[in-house]
Amino acid sequence: MLIAKSNPKESLREHTMELIKRFNQLKESYGNTIQLSHVWDLLYLAALYHDTGKAYSYFQYQIKRNLGQELEKPELSHIPHNYLSPFFLPLAQLRLPKHQRRILIEAITYHHERDFSPNIDQLIKVAKKDLYHKFEQVEKELGIEVPEDDRFFYKIVDDMNRRRTKLKDNDENYLTYVLVKGLLHRLDHAASAHVDLEIDADFDLAKLTMNYLKKLTSRNSGYLRPLQEFAYKHQNKNLSLTAQTGMGKTEAALIWAGKKKTFFTVPLRVSLNALYDRVSSDMDYHACGLLHSTSAHHLDEKGIENWEVIYDQSVHFSNKIIFTTIDQILKFPLRFRGYEKYYATLAHSCIVIDEIQAYSPWVVAIVIKALKMIHNIGGKFMIMTATLPQIYLDTLQEVGVIDDNCLVEKFYDDSYVRHCYTLNNRSILDDINQMIMAGKQEKVLVIANTVDQAVQLYQEISSDGSVDVYLFHARFLQKDRQILETSLKKFDKNRQRTGIWITTQIVEASIDIDFDKLYTELAPLDSLFQRFGRCYRKRKLQDKKNNINIYTEEVSGHGTVYDADILEYSRNFLEDHLSSQGSIILESQKMEMVEKLYSKETLIGTNFYRDFQKAMLELEQIEDHTYTYQDAQKLLRGDHAVMVIPRKVYDSIIHLFEKLEVEYDQKKRVQIRREIESFTCSVNKYRYKQHLYPIEHYRKTKSGKYRLMNHVYILEKDYDFDVETLAGIGIVDEETGWEVF
Repeated sequence: MLIAKSNPKESLREHTMELIKRFNQLKESYGNTIQLSHVWDLLYLAALYHDTGKAYSYFQYQIKRNLGQELEKPELSHIPHNYLSPFFLPLAQLRLPKHQRRILIEAITYHHERDFSPNIDQLIKVAKKDLYHKFEQVEKELGIEVPEDDRFFYKIVDDMNRRRTKLKDNDENYLTYVLVKGLLHRLDHAASAHVDLEIDADFDLAKLTMNYLKKLTSRNSGYLRPLQEFAYKHQNKNLSLTAQTGMGKTEAALIWAGKKKTFFTVPLRVSLNALYDRVSSDMDYHACGLLHSTSAHHLDEKGIENWEVIYDQSVHFSNKIIFTTIDQILKFPLRFRGYEKYYATLAHSCIVIDEIQAYSPWVVAIVIKALKMIHNIGGKFMIMTATLPQIYLDTLQEVGVIDDNCLVEKFYDDSYVRHCYTLNNRSILDDINQMIMAGKQEKVLVIANTVDQAVQLYQEISSDGSVDVYLFHARFLQKDRQILETSLKKFDKNRQRTGIWITTQIVEASIDIDFDKLYTELAPLDSLFQRFGRCYRKRKLQDKKNNINIYTEEVSGHGTVYDADILEYSRNFLEDHLSSQGSIILESQKMEMVEKLYSKETLIGTNFYRDFQKAMLELEQIEDHTYTYQDAQKLLRGDHAVMVIPRKVYDSIIHLFEKLEVEYDQKKRVQIRREIESFTCSVNKYRYKQHLYPIEHYRKTKSGKYRLMNHVYILEKDYDFDVETLAGIGIVDEETGWEVF
């Protein structure tokens, strides 16, 4: 019997049939979405033959030896099976057109991406000396056709030796290749992990959401807001919607998604957690997924019994809707080795881009390129934001994404006032007494541009001792951030509570809180108006008294976190509005100000404009299959972040590393790693490089020993947080630096 895998043991036939089972799931779910019969025919063949190269004598020797069998070692050497599988294709019987034959061979050859290319002469030698004699066994065990002879062997190696298929917009052969190779990756990965390929493919997210809204309003009609009505009527269109905070953008996006497989992206992980909790708990829909760098911890902390299953389903894109970050799904414009899986998945899915303005110019350039590629392959998208920079909309039009099938609309309500602001020409640190007085009677939100500024504010306010004050930023351990996030929401819901929460941009997007007063440092208008949305989120400001206080001097993050030119223009626009319109600012005025700020006319000559144009140009010059997945991740995220455990925290959990050193059960090892990761925090490695030390715990294997969790470092800094009182500043650091969130 031919064996495909040793842990757990699985025959070649069993593994192949697992792929065919998932192929049938996929075709049944999306056969009407991808209406190209030759794609499904080629994908079926690719699934049948992708692992036939494992019949190679040397592969069977290795895998059976791992299972404890004593076998004589073959004379031939190791060759990765994916380079051997195409030789089992019965090309004479299939009679494929040349371009389809090449797509099929390429999809199978590269269903595992390697760092090297095979030696063609060696492949021919192995095919003739070994594979040819395996045809009968493969035919019998898999029940598939095999070649009648070896006359196509040279044709196969010629195709394998060709230049790989590259991105060509609107090229049908390229798109066929992406679908066949990318979907083969999905089938193979899901089959190997033994998870369903698709869950609830026919489920209607619109129906779920509308029933939820109907219960909230206790009305049978009129429960949808204009934005939500618009989304429902145009489910078959691509949409770019700009809508003020509190109009139900999240529900509008779910209504638009309808029966489509959906990826919902938000800039901040804390926001994704909140969205996932809303849909899974408030809406009682449990087949949704959560996928970001710390999503497993959030699922575990929520007490979800089958969190490992949900996490695995999310990783393999099985869920009907997955709340995720850009870097998990939209880095395929970097065309790294294996990118086709992500691109092909978007051919039968839709994606929601929430708050696009919150990303850097480089990331937005990648998103725009991704939307263009999604448009070309037939996927759907919705851009949903409170403020949309004009330069982004112009670029989407220039690249052909905004067309007759894409609607661009704005939604706002100027019938009532939510925000009145003051510009204070002093540092935010100068008005601490005012914050304390307000915090004794109201819910006060203070937002700083950097963690260091937030920490200083917290220390000075808490030293007064007369008001409840809490701090929330990204330099807390994962487990403590979860506690703080939950506590913030509870504080908000209890309308009797008063006090102060000091945060960074971590609360800007999709955190549904509604405070009475906001004190904030100057930030770019788009970021600033997002902060406005955490104050009087859905309420009318009855007395027209100022509820927003903006501080314009000694602004932290000036020129580092935020572009200096953008900050200066933002200040000017706010001053102009005050002098001409007064302190009241309406929703339409916010949108107009952001559009003007990010127009080409305003931005020309700024670093922001140069960075965006440079990013768009660099993306066009990227060569396919140049980068690895890890390279692409670093290009998108940047390489400045590193996971750390503060020294005193590490000393308290050494026992977990000691358990990991000796634990052999895979599931238990995963659980231990997850527990360790809950004690980590992400920091800027350049800022802390003098304080980082590797973790000296090792695991011994047959091939030697390796360092455990080598992506995590010990940080020689103190850590301050009390779980009971929520008091503390997180990582204790007397230096100033760049951390933002």
